Amino acid sequence: MCDFLKSLSSLELTPYNTFLYAALVVGVVKVTTTVLSFTSLLLQAYVLPGVNFAKYGANRGNWAVITGASDGIGKEYAFQLAKKGFNIVLVSRTQSKLETVASEIQSKYKKETKIVAFDASTNAPENYQLLEDSLQGLPVSILINNVGASHSIPVSFLDTTEEEMNQIITLNNIVTLKVTKIVAPLIAANTGKNKGTRGLILTMGSFAGLVPTPYLSVYSGSKAFLQNWSAALSGELASQSIDVELVISYLVTSAMSKVKRSSFMIPTPKQFVASTLKNVGRRVGAQERFGTITPYPSHALMHWGIANTLGVFSKFVNKMNLDMHKDIRKRALKKAARIANEKKEL
Repeated sequence: MCDFLKSLSSLELTPYNTFLYAALVVGVVKVTTTVLSFTSLLLQAYVLPGVNFAKYGANRGNWAVITGASDGIGKEYAFQLAKKGFNIVLVSRTQSKLETVASEIQSKYKKETKIVAFDASTNAPENYQLLEDSLQGLPVSILINNVGASHSIPVSFLDTTEEEMNQIITLNNIVTLKVTKIVAPLIAANTGKNKGTRGLILTMGSFAGLVPTPYLSVYSGSKAFLQNWSAALSGELASQSIDVELVISYLVTSAMSKVKRSSFMIPTPKQFVASTLKNVGRRVGAQERFGTITPYPSHALMHWGIANTLGVFSKFVNKMNLDMHKDIRKRALKKAARIANEKKEL
């Protein structure tokens, strides 16, 4: 390789040769960075051991605050962080569901819990005050921003109701920012070099925020907002020993996705959360993005493939998304009509 570069340097530097030489250098750099990026993905997804949560205060009496904690991914974050040695603050709407989750954590993992019944859809000031009061005196080191909402079925922006639009923006953006505004200062006060513990803020993103998604335009935009906000916050809080990451996922079996069966591309909440916590601080599929992780292996491969071939903003990917969600909408409306007819017959 060295001899080859020496022979190139001895060429007469005509404009044509200069262009070829520059193109070769750019090509070599691009191939090298692409290979390194993909190698890093494979190592993180399949080879490297899990991150040690002792650096975030595991088994030292520290607390993790989890929104949307009564079901699905949020509930799984609560279980797996309790297993790692954290006390858990469960934040969600339904008191009875929170009590059930809290009881399971106390019984199975012998960790303390606190419940904050918080109807995020109302964006009521008293909810935030209740959360702030409930956290006083707790050594919080982790926040999981998991609460969120999507469209009931794919729908064009012009046909999106104002109620649904407001609900999505409120839950995905306004509530997430306000909760973080309350919890992040507590994390900063309880972590840092002098405390020997780092802080962690994870916010749930989506492929709909990574790739502009027609017929989910409000949801897509709300998740894209979280991408830039989370990355900016990561830069701001790094000096305070707080790690901030947006967690990108494709479909996961959950009430929101309406998918009930897992597959190679669709993990269960347990599988997805395990992959996330294993690789906190690593990018996995989001190799080109700061403060971002696409942790589940098949999701990581898809993210990397799109980003390094067609590109997340390509017209082709946009059109493919449009056609897919038009078809999903068509099937959802057909199913709703069938159910309505069946009810009439009864």
